Amino acid sequence: MENLLDAWGEFLVGKRKKSDVQAFKENLLENIRALHDDLVAYRYRHGIYYHFTITDPKPRDIHKATVRDRLLHHAIHRKLYPFFDRVFIADSFSCREEKGTHRAMDRFRDFVRSVSRNDTRTCWVLKLDIRKFFASIDHDVLLSILYSRVSDLSTMWMFERIVSSFTGTRPGKGLPLGNLTSQLFANVYMNELDQFVKHRLRAKRYIRYADDFVLLHEDREVLIHQLHQIEIFLWEALRLRLHPKKIELRTVASGVDFLGWIHFSDHRVLRKATRDRMFRRLTEKSTKQVFSSYSGLLRHGNAQTLSDELINVYWMFADEG
Repeated sequence: MENLLDAWGEFLVGKRKKSDVQAFKENLLENIRALHDDLVAYRYRHGIYYHFTITDPKPRDIHKATVRDRLLHHAIHRKLYPFFDRVFIADSFSCREEKGTHRAMDRFRDFVRSVSRNDTRTCWVLKLDIRKFFASIDHDVLLSILYSRVSDLSTMWMFERIVSSFTGTRPGKGLPLGNLTSQLFANVYMNELDQFVKHRLRAKRYIRYADDFVLLHEDREVLIHQLHQIEIFLWEALRLRLHPKKIELRTVASGVDFLGWIHFSDHRVLRKATRDRMFRRLTEKSTKQVFSSYSGLLRHGNAQTLSDELINVYWMFADEG
């Protein structure tokens, strides 16, 4: 009960005015007690999902669970995240505390300097992406990985209820993008690849953010060999495929597109699609919050000219409003 109550406080952030949240709050203690009792008695069943689509920048299907189920997701995450985070590699940066895209980009820059010996040697980068990642996660494989880490059967019973509550394009496949637990389960799933790359392939310079990952090396042939080994491992161990159109092997000198920026040996510039989306959104919603968010983004690269343009667009449309 204490964990559920604490989870409710975290869950409420930014959601207080939502009608479904307000409805749940009207009988808060009764609702939390009923959820707790169903869990203790093994009566809990996950509810249905509400489906909608967002554009970020490409269309994404979001499946939103009920307030009751999302509360349980938060309660599970706050207890299990510290447990799993200890086993993740240092260079996994997605959905982790004190990580994120900016730290991943800084780590990439450090790796480039190391491989290129401060830009005196060629640095090759192999960039890979999982094809339809969330939709392709295999339930049986995921639960098997979780069983190997979690010995408590009651916890695993909860995991099974949550994982099996969603069916993607095929039975037994897929996690919903709207679940907080999906972020944790995705990292647990991809941690298998991380461990393989670091300990079996012995890749020293490897970075993963969600289903995007890069390997850096001075020898192009080494990266080609690692690519083949990764393809085999992904299918045999995780039932995943690489996106065939997103396999890139290039030098840093030619520019590497990673996490919204084009990276070179001594600087990085914002990707054109990211820049266009930024200005389009600012013209549609020229608020201080949106402006501050993009200003913060541009501070992480070589973008003084863009920053000046951003200020001009913001003031022009803010004045109109």
